[in-house]
Amino acid sequence: MTVAIACAVACLATIGIHAEDWPQWRGVNRDAVWTDTGLIERFADDGLVVKWRTPIRGGFAGPAVAGGRVFVLDYQETPGSRTMDGHERLLVLDEETGAVLWTREWPATYRNIHLKFAIGPRATPTVDGDRVYILGAAGMLSCFDVATGDLVWRVDTGADYGVTVPVFGVSQSPLVEDGNLIALLGGEPDAMVVAFDKLTGAEAWRAIETTSEPGYSSPIVISAGGVRQLIVWHAAAVTSLDPATGDTWWQYDFEVPSGLTIGTPVRSGRYLLVTQVENGGLMLALNADRPDARMLWEGVNPNRTDRPPQGATLSTPIVAGDAMYGLSSYGEFRGLNAATGERLWSTDRLTPHERWANSYLVRNGDRWFVINETGEIVIARFTPAGYEEVDRTLLLTPTTRTRGGASGRWDDRAVLWSHPAFANRHVVARNDAEVVRLSLAAEDYE
Repeated sequence: MTVAIACAVACLATIGIHAEDWPQWRGVNRDAVWTDTGLIERFADDGLVVKWRTPIRGGFAGPAVAGGRVFVLDYQETPGSRTMDGHERLLVLDEETGAVLWTREWPATYRNIHLKFAIGPRATPTVDGDRVYILGAAGMLSCFDVATGDLVWRVDTGADYGVTVPVFGVSQSPLVEDGNLIALLGGEPDAMVVAFDKLTGAEAWRAIETTSEPGYSSPIVISAGGVRQLIVWHAAAVTSLDPATGDTWWQYDFEVPSGLTIGTPVRSGRYLLVTQVENGGLMLALNADRPDARMLWEGVNPNRTDRPPQGATLSTPIVAGDAMYGLSSYGEFRGLNAATGERLWSTDRLTPHERWANSYLVRNGDRWFVINETGEIVIARFTPAGYEEVDRTLLLTPTTRTRGGASGRWDDRAVLWSHPAFANRHVVARNDAEVVRLSLAAEDYE
């Protein structure tokens, strides 16, 4: 009887508590929406409860969390190498303890990557059931067995598809859609996007003639116009493809200088948004009846006050209702009318006002968790009326690399440029020294 009562009490205590994994870039649906409940409303005075810390090497790739495991990539340059040769590594950790379950390494050459940024992989691992897919900064695409670490298949995109490693490294996280793994590669001559059988690695289809750089933006899949649409933002256009065949649904030409398509396309209702510093931004309206889209506005002049947030060079903005919110490349956070691009308000309170500013925005109910490049985590609310900051605390100390002071920042300031994973009422974050798991569960602060 005592055991039964205890179990009943435990069940009642957890009614309404929801928790989910973070199996890929920007969460379950690649939309940076986190649906966990039972979370803190404000931070404790002494900060977040640390569950564990595990040493790690360099890299920009954020972690993924799935099935009780944490997946994270790093890199170690070979000592004395003059050609920037080294090894990339996948670490798989126990989610509850941080213990290393297994690791796998493979050779990687970073000679084509800008010296200041050649510190490690960029793309978040993609976990799909019993397999995990990774795309290294030098273009090595691999599939591993989640439980054993066995290599299932591998494609050298440079050798097999003529992929030229871009100046800031291959950064696009691959995407699982039905039976395929889809990757934005920029392969020559007609393999800008390639779909692989996710079980075997065999090519399923290829699409888009490569007439521009692939850029750095990860693809998304949406349901719109009565069909599934694969949205790819490359340096020449925003393209919608049939994810099953690679056939083009529609395309909107949008040339981006220097190939700097970095933020992820954002879909909310009828809106589809991409932003970039030189072009300011592009807002498309999706057709509800068929796979098509039309332009609502383009921000051709980033200095105009009635245009989008100067196109966040690194940060992906958000669209909520008929408003959009985003960080400018200079660190000013802005709210805009999504339909017109008209500015509603701006603030310098969220993050330091610096060139190449970055932050990550994750929605949870009616609030957002914001991770600043300074290593802070902020709870905030954004509405068409303005910015409301609820609280902030330190998430993880930014680290600085030693090569010429390289931190992933032009002015050599230490930054945190890896997107954390929000999973199972915790946040998992990494810098160039460690990966940590910190609690956001209300019960840990009672």
